[in-house]
Amino acid sequence: MGFPGTWMTESESVLYRVVPKCACSTIGQILHYSDHGRFYDGDIHDASEGLHKWGQPASRPLIERAVKGHETYAFSCVRNPYARVLSSFFDKICGIQRNGRRYRGKLVPLLVQRYGVDVGGEDGTAPFDQIASFRRFLLFVRDTIRWRKPMDPDIHWSSMSGHLSTFIHNGGRYDRIFWSESFTGGMASVLDAIDTPHRVDLSRIPRFNESEGHGPPRAHPVEDFFDDLSMHLMWEIYHLDFQLFGYDFTRPSQLAPVRGIDLAEVHARLGE
Repeated sequence: MGFPGTWMTESESVLYRVVPKCACSTIGQILHYSDHGRFYDGDIHDASEGLHKWGQPASRPLIERAVKGHETYAFSCVRNPYARVLSSFFDKICGIQRNGRRYRGKLVPLLVQRYGVDVGGEDGTAPFDQIASFRRFLLFVRDTIRWRKPMDPDIHWSSMSGHLSTFIHNGGRYDRIFWSESFTGGMASVLDAIDTPHRVDLSRIPRFNESEGHGPPRAHPVEDFFDDLSMHLMWEIYHLDFQLFGYDFTRPSQLAPVRGIDLAEVHARLGE
């Protein structure tokens, strides 16, 4: 399996396990800047140079050596599961992607036909019941994760613990996992722990939200999308994310974490 979703600076100053929908575009750009003194011109996910990525064959032996040697600082970033799955819905399901098409081709038509999901018409501009549509999408998410039907789960709504576990299973250890809700402090703690060719002033770093504008604006507070059934599904799908990363399952309105992350517990439970 190796270390899918793992990026490393070319200077080998730091390893980052990407978790989709958790500030990964901004983090990737910060890592690129820390090595080169400039941001990547475009979506950092498309970059084939400037960062080592597990998806690039030439980078794999370098990443594997760094991970297993435990000498390169390794980190990741997580997000409240309620906000994260909502972001996936509005970006990937309701939104038109950068290529001018729907995400994954036949995925949205499948959701419309089988689950009754409404996405605002062909171009996504028609009004629709966001709450009802999202709750139907959540049923689909549960089906993909629990039964891998009608398709395998997508990386954007797979559990964060599932993403992070692959790094641990193959011999990696995290030095830091921080919350996107307190991004500046968390990222600062990483940068303070490593030496980089270029200094990063976080106060001057823009947020690189590559999904911004893909879908319609969310018309309701986060908590309005989650009734009792939706919360039951959220626990079924993401209970480890709530437990390990300090988020309050009982209050969807409480987006900030309510307790700390115990790295020893993360490694013990995700390494099983």
